[in-house]
This record gives sequence, structure tokens and C-alpha cells, in this order.
Amino acid sequence: MRHPLSYKTSMRSIRTFITPVTAKRWRRFRRHRRAFWSLVGLLVLYLVSLGAELICNDRPLFVRFEGKSYFPAVAFTPDDVFTGSGKQTRPDYRALRDSPLFAERSDNFMVMTPVPYGPYESLDPEELREEVRVTMAIVPQPAVGRLNIDTNDTISRPRGMGRFFDAAEADLVGQGLHAEWPIPEALRSAINQRFRNEDAPAFRATLVSRGGRTAEIALSAFRKRVTPVSTVRLTFREDATALPAPTTVTFEKGPTVVKGAPQWKALPAELRANLWDRAIATFAGGASDPLLTPLDGAATRFSFERNDIQWPHPPTREHPFGIDSAGRDVFARILYGLRISMSFGLLLVVLSMLLGITVGSIQGYYGGALDITSQRFIEIWSAMPFLYVMILVGSIFGPSFGLLLFCYGIFHWIGISYYMRAEFLRLRKFQFVDAARCMGVPPRKIIFRHILPNALTPVITFFPFSLVGAIGSLAALDYLGFGLPPPTPSWGELLHQAQQVRWAWWLIVFPSIALFVVMLLGVLIGEGVREAYDPKPHSKME
Repeated sequence: MRHPLSYKTSMRSIRTFITPVTAKRWRRFRRHRRAFWSLVGLLVLYLVSLGAELICNDRPLFVRFEGKSYFPAVAFTPDDVFTGSGKQTRPDYRALRDSPLFAERSDNFMVMTPVPYGPYESLDPEELREEVRVTMAIVPQPAVGRLNIDTNDTISRPRGMGRFFDAAEADLVGQGLHAEWPIPEALRSAINQRFRNEDAPAFRATLVSRGGRTAEIALSAFRKRVTPVSTVRLTFREDATALPAPTTVTFEKGPTVVKGAPQWKALPAELRANLWDRAIATFAGGASDPLLTPLDGAATRFSFERNDIQWPHPPTREHPFGIDSAGRDVFARILYGLRISMSFGLLLVVLSMLLGITVGSIQGYYGGALDITSQRFIEIWSAMPFLYVMILVGSIFGPSFGLLLFCYGIFHWIGISYYMRAEFLRLRKFQFVDAARCMGVPPRKIIFRHILPNALTPVITFFPFSLVGAIGSLAALDYLGFGLPPPTPSWGELLHQAQQVRWAWWLIVFPSIALFVVMLLGVLIGEGVREAYDPKPHSKME
């Protein structure tokens, strides 16, 4: 049992830390509702990411198998325990759950996480077999016909001309072409050239019939012959814009129609049976040749296409954020990437501020030659190219979280040291510092117990903005390929994949939203902290 005196001492220490000024600043921060709820939201996101293994994991939280209990998310359990295969590797728990070996006993069960996929797990395309679709394109084909005319425009040898005349094709022989299709002067001139047995180039013209039909009329190139021709062949092609628009029907595994049901039901039953067999063959991986058949008096082409599973893959029911180029779940990568980004940012800011506070405090308190010498060294150090240093060190020691934190930290402390130096140069001339010196207080205590608490305002106000900058810098380094080593989950690495595969919109949208939300919350928190520490409240003039 804790001693009551120890408890009272702890409470007295807390009350000493929370001074009236601190309490007033906290109340001012809480009044800034946007900043306060941004702080709550950011803390919740970070706490959720710290428990990412309980949300996204390819290992179950609990397994009950043949009367024994296992906790794979905590302790490693080899495959041999469940299958007796002798393998000491980690089992595929989803495959084990669906296997007859696991289902043969009713007391066997496992508790998976809400998202049963890990950030490092590459999926088997066979797991997405339910996402396979077959699309049938229905494309009406323009009708093409031919006929011959003599010098009196009398029709002979019509072929496929039923859609271009109101009369039956057999009744067209001996009829005049101009009775249905007026012949313009340009076409008349081209026809007469052939009757005069003169060389003539190919000719095309668009005609409109007396009934309002539109067709393209074509004459092939003509060369002078020994015997003049008695008839000239004309080719008619139906105007494609007058045809019904192409439509599609989408089948899913089964197959069942998931899109385009009205178009499918409008087809004749015999044709649907033929198309159904072709869809099943396409699902099985076979190639289905296009089918060209009459439909509503017009030739229609039916073609089939299967969307084979490949990485990256768009969002699905099981993977709402999609799958990346390596077959990994994007939601899991973003959640684990949030934890890494926040942890990296917090560690970097804390370490760099500790170093910057120490260096700036010593410079500002002692001043003189020590201050000038240290300041010149810091200016030289800040001029060194950080990216080149990062590339060089990474190529020698290999990329890692600790190395990246170290390399970034040795440059990140410089800015805060400037502020601390300025604060100490100002505060060291105050009377309470002179009083402490007269009382014989050592410099170490004067720096860290008397001056530093009064100089922490720049540190606290810059903390959220420094955190945002650290998270953005990590994403930028990962995007450039100089950040965390693969396959570490990273938002910048997902954006780098999006640059390589630009049609994969989900690799751009979701990581960008995550990065934007976290950085926005950090900026709003920084805005609230800055106003809380501002001794002059803002006012608005009317």
C-alpha cells in the first residue's frame, strides 16, 4: 500500500508544475475548440495506430484447435502444430480456417482481427477470385451493301441492300436508284468518268435518301480498260451515328449479371443461352471469339473480356483501400504507416529539441567567446547538404529507422537552438538571475531551474509545427527512396508506387488524405497553442 505522505508529495509536485499561468494557458487553449478537438483527434489516431496489431493482422488473436488454446498474435506457433507437416514456418491462418482439417471439429475456431491482412503480407491472386468479372460488349455494326447501276441508274445485282431501301432486295432489280437516293453532281461526274472509260480515283460521298436515311457511298479506283464497262458498282455503308449506342453487360463469378440487366433481358432467349456459355468459358480462362449475329435487323457484335487479377488492384469489399503493387493491403499499410510516422516525428522533435535547448541555453547563458565560437560552428554545420549526408551514410550503413532518426536529428536541432539562445541572452540580465548568482546557486541550476522554465514558450509553441514538419519530411524522404528501408509501411512509399503506376488512383488518394489529415490536425493544434501562449488576445475592430 502506498504511503499517504508519498501521495501528498506527488500531488504537491503536480500542483507546483501546474502553475496559475499554466492553468490559464490551458483554459485559453480549450476555448480554442478547433485546436482542442484536433488534439483529441490526433491522440485518438495515434493510440489506434499503436494498437494496429489488434485491427490489421494476418495472425489471429486467438485460436482454439483440438481442445488447446493459442495466441498467434502474441506468441509464434509453427505450422506443424496445426497440420502436422513438420514445417516450422508460420501457417496461413486464413487457409487453415477454411480447410477441412480445421472444420472437422465443431469446437475449433479462431478470432481474427477486423481486417485480417497484415502490412507485410503479399496476397495470393486466387484469394480475389470473387472479384473476377467478365464484360460483354454489345456493339451494333453498320450495314454494308452493294449494287450495280447502268447509264440509266437502273439497279442490278443488289447484295445486302435491304436496310437502305423500303422495298425488298429482290424487288430492287430494274428499279431506278435516283427514285430513293438522289445522286448529287459530284457523284454523277465520278460515275460518268467510269462509263467513259477514263482513269478515276476512289470517291466517297455522304447521301441522304428521300426517306431520311444517311449512308456513305463509295466508288473504288478505276483504270481505263480495253472494253468500256456497262455497269458501275456502288458500295453503301450505313451511318454509324444513326445506330444504337454500344452497351455492356458485366458478369460476376457464378456467373450472374451485376451490371446491364435490362440490356441482357432484352436479348432473345436462344441468343442469351449462347452468350451465357461463352461467358462461362471466359470465366474459366478460355478465349471466346466474338459473335456476329443479326439483332433487331442489324448485325451486332458480341465480344467478351475478363479482368484478370493483377497488382495493384482497385478497392474491393475485402480491401476498401485497394491493394498496392506488391499485393499488400493499402489500409493496413496506411494504419501502420501512421504509427511509424507519428513515432518518428515525436522522437525526432523531442530529441532535437533537447539538443537544441541544451546548446542554445549554454550559448545564451555564458555568451562571449563561447557563444561566438559555437554560433560560427552551427552556421557552418547548417550549411551542409542534409540529403547528400543522408545518401552517403545510408549507402555505408544501410537504411534503418535509427539511422534516419540520427541523421535527421543532427540537423533538426539548429532552429530551436537559435530561439533558446535569444531567450537566454534576454533573460540572463533579469534580476532573479542576479539574485540566484548572489545566493551562490551553481550555473547548472540557474540554467535549468530558473531561466529555462521562463524560456520554454518558443519550445512549446513550435512543437506541433516541428512535428508536422518531421512527418512531412519522412514522407518526402520515403517518396524519394532515401527514407525507411522496404518493406516498412510508409505513406511516402505508397505515393512513390503511385508515381510508377499512375492509373492506380487509390495509391494517390488514400495516402494523401492520411497525410493531409494528420498535418492539418498538427497545424490546428499549433495555432491553438500559439494563441494560448500569446499574452495579447486577438480582437476584431468593427
